Amino acid sequence: MIRSVVRGVGTALPRRIMKNAEFETLVDTSDEWIVQRTGITQRHIAADDETTASLGEAAARAALANAGLTPDDVDLIILATSTPNNTFPATSVEIQERLGMSHGFAFDMQAVCSGFVYAVTAADAHIRAGMARRVLVIGSETFSRLLDWTDRTTCVLFGDGAGAMVLEAVESAGALTDRGIIASSLRSDGSHREKLYVDGGPSTTQTVGHLRMEGREVFKHAVGMITDVVEDALSRGGVSADDLDWFVPHQANKRIIDASAKKLGIAEDKVVITVHLHGNTSAASVPLALGAAVADGRIKQGDLVLLEAMGGGFTWGAVLLRW
Repeated sequence: MIRSVVRGVGTALPRRIMKNAEFETLVDTSDEWIVQRTGITQRHIAADDETTASLGEAAARAALANAGLTPDDVDLIILATSTPNNTFPATSVEIQERLGMSHGFAFDMQAVCSGFVYAVTAADAHIRAGMARRVLVIGSETFSRLLDWTDRTTCVLFGDGAGAMVLEAVESAGALTDRGIIASSLRSDGSHREKLYVDGGPSTTQTVGHLRMEGREVFKHAVGMITDVVEDALSRGGVSADDLDWFVPHQANKRIIDASAKKLGIAEDKVVITVHLHGNTSAASVPLALGAAVADGRIKQGDLVLLEAMGGGFTWGAVLLRW
């Protein structure tokens, strides 16, 4: 059988770091309030010359370098984003051009914060179907462009950044110990749309709009939904939470991360957390966390890793893989 094996990862962050204290001059909040409720201490904010495409390109180049590959080695680019450079064409196509690629194909994936998990699953499907041998999966966001900077319940939560992963088709016996993606589980439920959404769009308001969120409602559903797909992915892979080496969740809120890990029975020292440094970077959060854990040596070849995310829609999903 064919397994989709991770060959490299890379990240990119905007130059500007915005500490919690800066919000005290914008809205009625404090560093203590933000940290206590979210675990966030800072986030990166994109400058005018930093876009979803430029950050995505930088993360892609870093992932390719980490894999020892060049853009010529890639057949497909999948970009997970909710903040494209333009309504169309797809921002993945702009990244393709920035990388100097005139071959292969590229498309965007829109599943909000679950976008990277959805994109990895789509990449795996393309690889297994023989449509691509190497896929560059990118999560890149400039969520600061969507924020209402007068809304203290949302503007303190989000940041900008990008992460990327190179997946490659490798012949495998299909054993649990073999490297690559083992199982995935994806879900969505549109009845929750108004709990987390952007109040604009080309077909409705002809504007970009601002992010709106019912925080308590999102929190109420998050832990149960996350547990649902994680347990399904583990079951499909024939393993338990005890078998995991690393749990890499979507970095939205430390309270949600802690509660989810506890409910799943995953030890605290197996959970990768970067929310304090990046805030919620939507589709970029999982690859940013992955990149950090690979760079500092925590995640290494042979480790059993579980990725998980939940986002607006609601969408949610998990991917189990052998690093």
